Amino acid sequence: MEGGRSSMSSRIEIKNLNKTFLRSDTEGTLCAIEDLNFTVEPGEFVSIVGTSGCGKTTLLRIIAGLDIPTRGEVLCGGEEIRGTSPERGLVFQEHTLFPWLTVKKNILFALESSKRDRRSNFSIVASLLKTAGLEEFADSFPHQLSGGMRQRAALIRSLAVSPDVLLLDEPLGALDSFTRMTLQDEIIRLWQERGNTMVLITHDIDEAIYLSQRIVVMSPRPGRIAEIIDVSSSYPRNRGASSFAELRFKLLKLLNFASDIQQDYYL
Repeated sequence: MEGGRSSMSSRIEIKNLNKTFLRSDTEGTLCAIEDLNFTVEPGEFVSIVGTSGCGKTTLLRIIAGLDIPTRGEVLCGGEEIRGTSPERGLVFQEHTLFPWLTVKKNILFALESSKRDRRSNFSIVASLLKTAGLEEFADSFPHQLSGGMRQRAALIRSLAVSPDVLLLDEPLGALDSFTRMTLQDEIIRLWQERGNTMVLITHDIDEAIYLSQRIVVMSPRPGRIAEIIDVSSSYPRNRGASSFAELRFKLLKLLNFASDIQQDYYL
C-alpha cells in the first residue's frame, strides 16, 4: 500500500454480485452484472475497465450505495452497504460543482454537510486549495475556471470529508490529453498522501496502467470478471517503458481490440 491509511473499514468485498434491470422496451429483464467476486484491500488503487455496457458504472453505483444488488452483497469494512455514506466519496465525469458557489464555498458546503467541526473547516479548505494549486481561484466560480481546474476542485471537494473510499467514475474523461495526464499525477499524489482506498472506472487503458495497482477487466454484458491483472511497476511510472506497452497490449487483447499480428505496433 502506498498511502498512509490501513484501516480495515475501507476494505471492499464484492460477493456473488448480480444486478438485473427490467427492460423498458419489453417485458423481459437485462442482466448487467453476473456472479462478480473480488476484494479491494484498504489503501489499494484498483481500476475497472471494460467495453461500454459491461456494468462498470452499475458496479460503482452499488459500491457508492446509490443502487442495490439483485443478488449477492457488497461489504465495506465488513458491513453490508445499504445506502450512501460520507466514508465513500464519489467523483463523476462531470465536475458537479454548484455553479452558484465559489470554489471555496463548494468545498465548505461538503464539509458542513458532513457535520464536522466548523472551526476547523476553513483551515481544511485552505490546505486543500493549496494542495490542488487553486489558492488564487478560491473565490472564483466554476464557469471562470478551466476544465482541468473544475475537475481538480471537484476532486478535492470529495477529499475534504476524508472518505475512507474514493470512487472515481471516469473523472478525467472529458479533459484534453495534457490536462488529463497532469491530473493523473495529482490523483496519485493525493492518494499517496492520504491513503484512501481508490476504485476507478475508466475506458482509458493507459490511465488504468498508469494509476492502478490492480486492474479488473470485465467482459461484455452480462458483466463478469475476465481477468484481474497486477501492475507491479513502482511509482512514478514510465509511459514509454516496454513493460507498460506489454501490459497495454495484454489489456487490448482481453478486450478484443488487438490481435497477435498487431503486437509489434504496440511494443
